[in-house]
Amino acid sequence: MTEPPNPPEAGDRLVAAANRPSPPEQPTLSTSLSPPEQPTSSASLGQPRPHRPALPRQVTGPVRVWRGVVTFLAAVVRLASRLAALILVLYAIFTVFRANPANIWYQFVESLASPLSVGLANLFQLADVRWTTLVNYGLAALVWLIVGSVVAGLIRRAAP
Repeated sequence: MTEPPNPPEAGDRLVAAANRPSPPEQPTLSTSLSPPEQPTSSASLGQPRPHRPALPRQVTGPVRVWRGVVTFLAAVVRLASRLAALILVLYAIFTVFRANPANIWYQFVESLASPLSVGLANLFQLADVRWTTLVNYGLAALVWLIVGSVVAGLIRRAAP
């Protein structure tokens, strides 16, 4: 059997971990079919866990500047793709709920949604124009979200 751990001393760094009580032992039934006893781990004996490795040092100089620029570019790409998807979804919602085409906001969103549809505006032709717009522009919004996330991830990988 192993020896009990030494009591902590005043200079020990992990005194709190060494003073924690060990879990109570459960009585076991000893039969011929029971598996052999496993050796006790160091955690159950109340010994301190090994120390975690130190955190990496702070990055300074040109590497830090480059990391900041790359993070900023990734955020701009993510924001732009989400904004494009929002415009496409707004246009689809305006069309589904039959917004007034003479309204300035409808015209503004429609003028932005046409070039942002990336050729998917006439991909499917359904019986109802509202469903056609919802499906086609919703698909274009999904494309913007996926492509924007992928491009932002690739940009973030450029950081050291």
